[in-house]
Amino acid sequence: MLVELFLVLLFLSAIVAGLLGSLTGLGGGVVLTPILVLFLGVPVPYAVGTSLISTISTSASSGSRYLNAGIANMRIAISLEIATTAGAITGSFLEFLVEKYKLFTVLDIIFGIVLIFSTIPNFIRMSSEVPAYVSPDGLSKLMKLQGEYYDEALRQKIRYHGVRYHVGLAGMYIAGLVSGLLGIGSGALKVLAMDFGMNLPFKVSTATSSFMIGVTAATSSGVYWALGLIDPIIIAATVPGVFLGSSLGARYLNRFLSRRLRQIFTLVLVALGIQLILRGLGIFG
Repeated sequence: MLVELFLVLLFLSAIVAGLLGSLTGLGGGVVLTPILVLFLGVPVPYAVGTSLISTISTSASSGSRYLNAGIANMRIAISLEIATTAGAITGSFLEFLVEKYKLFTVLDIIFGIVLIFSTIPNFIRMSSEVPAYVSPDGLSKLMKLQGEYYDEALRQKIRYHGVRYHVGLAGMYIAGLVSGLLGIGSGALKVLAMDFGMNLPFKVSTATSSFMIGVTAATSSGVYWALGLIDPIIIAATVPGVFLGSSLGARYLNRFLSRRLRQIFTLVLVALGIQLILRGLGIFG
Protein backbone atom coordinates (compact mmCIF):
# COMPACT_ATOMS: atom_id res chain seq x y z
CA MET A 1 0.00 0.00 0.00
CA LEU A 2 1.30 3.42 -0.93
CA VAL A 3 2.33 5.56 2.01
CA GLU A 4 0.12 8.45 0.84
CA LEU A 5 -2.94 6.20 0.51
CA PHE A 6 -2.24 4.62 3.89
CA LEU A 7 -2.11 8.04 5.58
CA VAL A 8 -5.34 9.16 3.90
CA LEU A 9 -7.12 5.99 5.04
CA LEU A 10 -5.75 6.54 8.54
CA PHE A 11 -7.11 10.08 8.58
CA LEU A 12 -10.57 9.07 7.31
CA SER A 13 -10.77 6.14 9.74
CA ALA A 14 -9.83 8.48 12.57
CA ILE A 15 -12.67 10.87 11.66
CA VAL A 16 -15.20 8.02 11.86
CA ALA A 17 -13.69 6.76 15.12
CA GLY A 18 -13.75 10.22 16.71
CA LEU A 19 -17.34 10.83 15.60
CA LEU A 20 -18.68 7.55 16.99
CA GLY A 21 -16.53 7.80 20.11
CA SER A 22 -17.85 11.26 20.86
CA LEU A 23 -21.51 10.34 20.29
CA THR A 24 -21.36 7.20 22.43
CA GLY A 25 -18.95 8.29 25.17
CA LEU A 26 -16.71 5.30 24.44
CA GLY A 27 -13.72 7.13 23.01
CA GLY A 28 -12.35 6.72 19.50
CA GLY A 29 -10.21 3.68 20.30
CA VAL A 30 -13.13 1.23 20.34
CA VAL A 31 -13.68 1.82 16.62
CA LEU A 32 -10.13 2.71 15.60
CA THR A 33 -8.31 -0.36 16.94
CA PRO A 34 -10.14 -3.00 14.85
CA ILE A 35 -9.88 -0.79 11.74
CA LEU A 36 -6.13 -0.39 12.18
CA VAL A 37 -5.56 -4.10 12.80
CA LEU A 38 -8.04 -5.76 10.44
CA PHE A 39 -8.04 -3.38 7.47
CA LEU A 40 -4.78 -1.42 7.60
CA GLY A 41 -2.45 -4.13 8.91
CA VAL A 42 -1.12 -2.19 11.91
CA PRO A 43 0.37 -4.50 14.60
CA VAL A 44 -1.90 -4.84 17.64
CA PRO A 45 0.44 -3.16 20.21
CA TYR A 46 0.85 -0.10 17.97
CA ALA A 47 -2.91 -0.05 17.26
CA VAL A 48 -3.68 -0.08 20.99
CA GLY A 49 -1.16 2.70 21.63
CA THR A 50 -2.70 4.76 18.83
CA SER A 51 -6.19 4.16 20.18
CA LEU A 52 -5.18 5.43 23.62
CA ILE A 53 -3.86 8.67 22.12
CA SER A 54 -7.02 8.99 20.04
CA THR A 55 -9.12 8.57 23.19
CA ILE A 56 -7.24 11.48 24.77
CA SER A 57 -7.98 13.53 21.65
CA THR A 58 -11.67 12.60 21.80
CA SER A 59 -11.89 13.60 25.44
CA ALA A 60 -10.00 16.86 24.92
CA SER A 61 -12.17 17.88 21.99
CA SER A 62 -15.68 16.67 22.86
CA GLY A 63 -15.32 16.77 26.65
CA SER A 64 -14.66 20.50 26.74
CA ARG A 65 -17.55 21.17 24.36
CA TYR A 66 -19.92 19.09 26.47
CA LEU A 67 -18.86 20.97 29.58
CA ASN A 68 -19.46 24.33 27.91
CA ALA A 69 -22.86 23.15 26.71
CA GLY A 70 -23.77 22.03 30.23
CA ILE A 71 -24.38 18.41 29.19
CA ALA A 72 -21.36 16.85 30.91
CA ASN A 73 -21.49 17.03 34.70
CA MET A 74 -18.04 17.78 36.15
CA ARG A 75 -19.07 17.07 39.74
CA ILE A 76 -20.29 13.60 38.83
CA ALA A 77 -17.24 12.96 36.66
CA ILE A 78 -14.68 13.89 39.30
CA SER A 79 -16.45 12.03 42.11
CA LEU A 80 -16.66 8.84 40.05
CA GLU A 81 -13.18 9.04 38.55
CA ILE A 82 -11.75 8.12 41.95
CA ALA A 83 -13.35 4.68 41.73
CA THR A 84 -12.19 4.19 38.12
CA THR A 85 -8.60 4.99 39.07
CA ALA A 86 -8.75 2.60 42.03
CA GLY A 87 -10.09 -0.11 39.73
CA ALA A 88 -7.32 0.49 37.19
CA ILE A 89 -4.68 0.15 39.92
CA THR A 90 -6.27 -3.10 41.10
CA GLY A 91 -6.39 -4.36 37.52
CA SER A 92 -2.69 -3.67 37.04
CA PHE A 93 -1.89 -5.77 40.12
CA LEU A 94 -4.22 -8.60 39.09
CA GLU A 95 -2.78 -8.66 35.58
CA PHE A 96 0.29 -10.49 36.90
CA LEU A 97 -1.86 -13.31 38.30
CA VAL A 98 -4.03 -13.48 35.19
CA GLU A 99 -0.95 -13.72 32.97
CA LYS A 100 0.66 -16.29 35.25
CA TYR A 101 -2.33 -18.63 35.04
CA LYS A 102 -3.05 -17.78 31.37
CA LEU A 103 -6.62 -16.61 32.01
CA PHE A 104 -6.70 -13.80 29.44
CA THR A 105 -8.45 -16.00 26.86
CA VAL A 106 -11.23 -16.89 29.30
CA LEU A 107 -11.63 -13.31 30.50
CA ASP A 108 -11.83 -11.94 26.95
CA ILE A 109 -14.62 -14.35 26.07
CA ILE A 110 -16.51 -13.81 29.35
CA PHE A 111 -16.41 -10.01 29.16
CA GLY A 112 -17.27 -10.11 25.46
CA ILE A 113 -20.42 -12.09 26.25
CA VAL A 114 -21.22 -9.78 29.19
CA LEU A 115 -20.94 -6.69 26.97
CA ILE A 116 -23.27 -8.17 24.37
CA PHE A 117 -25.88 -9.13 26.96
CA SER A 118 -25.53 -5.74 28.65
CA THR A 119 -27.23 -4.22 25.61
CA ILE A 120 -30.55 -5.82 26.62
CA PRO A 121 -31.51 -2.95 29.00
CA ASN A 122 -30.81 -0.58 26.10
CA PHE A 123 -33.61 -2.20 24.12
CA ILE A 124 -35.93 -1.89 27.12
CA ARG A 125 -35.25 1.86 27.41
CA MET A 126 -34.83 2.49 23.68
CA SER A 127 -38.01 4.58 23.37
CA SER A 128 -37.33 6.58 26.54
CA GLU A 129 -35.92 10.05 25.90
CA VAL A 130 -35.71 11.07 29.56
CA PRO A 131 -35.48 8.52 32.42
CA ALA A 132 -38.41 8.28 34.79
CA TYR A 133 -37.87 10.25 37.99
CA VAL A 134 -36.53 8.24 40.92
CA SER A 135 -36.32 9.86 44.33
CA PRO A 136 -32.62 10.24 45.24
CA ASP A 137 -31.28 8.43 48.29
CA GLY A 138 -29.45 10.15 51.12
CA LEU A 139 -25.92 9.67 49.78
CA SER A 140 -26.90 10.90 46.32
CA LYS A 141 -28.46 14.01 47.86
CA LEU A 142 -25.32 14.59 49.92
CA MET A 143 -23.15 14.36 46.78
CA LYS A 144 -25.41 16.86 44.95
CA LEU A 145 -25.58 14.88 41.74
CA GLN A 146 -28.21 17.07 40.15
CA GLY A 147 -27.95 19.20 37.03
CA GLU A 148 -29.79 20.52 34.01
CA TYR A 149 -29.21 21.08 30.31
CA TYR A 150 -31.17 22.27 27.32
CA ASP A 151 -32.09 19.39 24.99
CA GLU A 152 -32.10 20.71 21.43
CA ALA A 153 -33.85 17.62 20.05
CA LEU A 154 -36.72 17.88 22.56
CA ARG A 155 -36.54 21.69 22.69
CA GLN A 156 -36.87 21.78 26.45
CA LYS A 157 -34.74 22.07 29.57
CA ILE A 158 -34.06 18.74 31.24
CA ARG A 159 -33.50 18.62 34.98
CA TYR A 160 -32.11 15.47 36.55
CA HIS A 161 -30.76 14.06 39.80
CA GLY A 162 -28.50 11.03 39.96
CA VAL A 163 -29.44 8.17 42.28
CA ARG A 164 -27.70 5.08 43.66
CA TYR A 165 -24.31 6.75 43.88
CA HIS A 166 -22.87 3.59 45.44
CA VAL A 167 -23.91 1.60 42.36
CA GLY A 168 -22.18 4.19 40.16
CA LEU A 169 -19.00 3.86 42.21
CA ALA A 170 -19.10 0.07 41.95
CA GLY A 171 -19.65 0.28 38.19
CA MET A 172 -16.76 2.71 37.78
CA TYR A 173 -14.47 0.48 39.84
CA ILE A 174 -15.33 -2.49 37.61
CA ALA A 175 -14.81 -0.30 34.52
CA GLY A 176 -11.31 0.62 35.68
CA LEU A 177 -10.58 -2.99 36.66
CA VAL A 178 -11.59 -4.35 33.26
CA SER A 179 -9.67 -1.60 31.49
CA GLY A 180 -6.53 -2.37 33.47
CA LEU A 181 -6.85 -6.12 32.96
CA LEU A 182 -7.86 -6.35 29.31
CA GLY A 183 -6.50 -3.13 27.89
CA ILE A 184 -9.86 -1.96 26.53
CA GLY A 185 -11.43 1.43 26.98
CA SER A 186 -13.62 1.74 30.06
CA GLY A 187 -16.11 4.10 28.40
CA ALA A 188 -18.65 1.34 27.72
CA LEU A 189 -18.99 0.34 31.36
CA LYS A 190 -18.89 3.99 32.48
CA VAL A 191 -21.88 4.86 30.32
CA LEU A 192 -23.76 1.78 31.53
CA ALA A 193 -23.01 2.61 35.17
CA MET A 194 -24.32 6.17 34.84
CA ASP A 195 -27.23 5.34 32.55
CA PHE A 196 -28.69 2.27 34.22
CA GLY A 197 -27.05 2.41 37.63
CA MET A 198 -27.51 6.10 38.42
CA ASN A 199 -30.57 6.79 36.21
CA LEU A 200 -28.93 9.74 34.49
CA PRO A 201 -30.17 10.95 31.07
CA PHE A 202 -28.36 9.11 28.29
CA LYS A 203 -26.88 12.29 26.85
CA VAL A 204 -25.48 13.23 30.25
CA SER A 205 -24.00 9.74 30.62
CA THR A 206 -22.25 9.80 27.24
CA ALA A 207 -21.07 13.40 27.59
CA THR A 208 -19.72 12.86 31.11
CA SER A 209 -18.00 9.64 30.01
CA SER A 210 -16.35 11.52 27.13
CA PHE A 211 -14.98 13.98 29.67
CA MET A 212 -13.72 11.20 31.97
CA ILE A 213 -12.07 8.77 29.56
CA GLY A 214 -9.16 11.05 28.77
CA VAL A 215 -7.83 10.68 32.33
CA THR A 216 -7.75 6.88 32.12
CA ALA A 217 -6.23 6.87 28.64
CA ALA A 218 -3.56 9.42 29.59
CA THR A 219 -2.40 7.15 32.41
CA SER A 220 -2.19 4.05 30.20
CA SER A 221 -0.60 5.77 27.21
CA GLY A 222 2.48 6.69 29.24
CA VAL A 223 3.40 3.00 29.41
CA TYR A 224 3.13 2.67 25.63
CA TRP A 225 5.31 5.76 25.13
CA ALA A 226 7.95 4.26 27.42
CA LEU A 227 7.88 0.93 25.54
CA GLY A 228 8.20 2.66 22.16
CA LEU A 229 4.85 1.33 20.93
CA ILE A 230 3.50 4.64 19.66
CA ASP A 231 4.39 5.45 16.06
CA PRO A 232 4.70 9.23 15.48
CA ILE A 233 3.66 8.92 11.82
CA ILE A 234 0.46 7.02 12.64
CA ILE A 235 -0.30 9.45 15.47
CA ALA A 236 0.28 12.44 13.16
CA ALA A 237 -2.36 11.08 10.76
CA THR A 238 -4.93 9.91 13.30
CA VAL A 239 -4.99 12.63 15.97
CA PRO A 240 -6.21 15.43 13.62
CA GLY A 241 -8.87 13.06 12.24
CA VAL A 242 -10.06 11.99 15.68
CA PHE A 243 -10.10 15.61 16.85
CA LEU A 244 -12.19 16.63 13.82
CA GLY A 245 -14.58 13.68 14.18
CA SER A 246 -15.09 14.18 17.92
CA SER A 247 -15.69 17.91 17.39
CA LEU A 248 -18.43 17.07 14.89
CA GLY A 249 -19.92 14.54 17.30
CA ALA A 250 -19.93 17.04 20.16
CA ARG A 251 -21.62 19.61 17.94
CA TYR A 252 -24.46 17.33 16.87
CA LEU A 253 -25.01 15.07 19.91
CA ASN A 254 -27.59 17.37 21.45
CA ARG A 255 -29.54 17.43 18.19
CA PHE A 256 -30.03 13.66 18.17
CA LEU A 257 -32.89 11.97 19.98
CA SER A 258 -31.64 9.77 22.82
CA ARG A 259 -33.06 6.65 21.18
CA ARG A 260 -30.87 7.27 18.11
CA LEU A 261 -27.82 7.58 20.33
CA ARG A 262 -28.80 4.39 22.14
CA GLN A 263 -29.01 2.58 18.81
CA ILE A 264 -25.49 3.71 17.86
CA PHE A 265 -24.21 2.86 21.35
CA THR A 266 -25.77 -0.61 21.19
CA LEU A 267 -24.23 -1.40 17.79
CA VAL A 268 -20.77 -0.29 18.92
CA LEU A 269 -21.11 -2.25 22.18
CA VAL A 270 -22.04 -5.44 20.30
CA ALA A 271 -19.06 -4.90 17.98
CA LEU A 272 -16.75 -4.49 21.00
CA GLY A 273 -18.14 -7.66 22.57
CA ILE A 274 -17.60 -9.64 19.37
CA GLN A 275 -14.07 -8.21 19.12
CA LEU A 276 -13.26 -9.45 22.64
CA ILE A 277 -14.68 -12.92 21.94
CA LEU A 278 -12.68 -13.19 18.71
CA ARG A 279 -9.56 -12.07 20.55
CA GLY A 280 -10.18 -14.73 23.18
CA LEU A 281 -10.53 -17.37 20.48
CA GLY A 282 -7.29 -16.20 18.88
CA ILE A 283 -8.96 -14.93 15.70
CA PHE A 284 -8.41 -11.22 16.33
CA GLY A 285 -5.32 -9.75 17.98
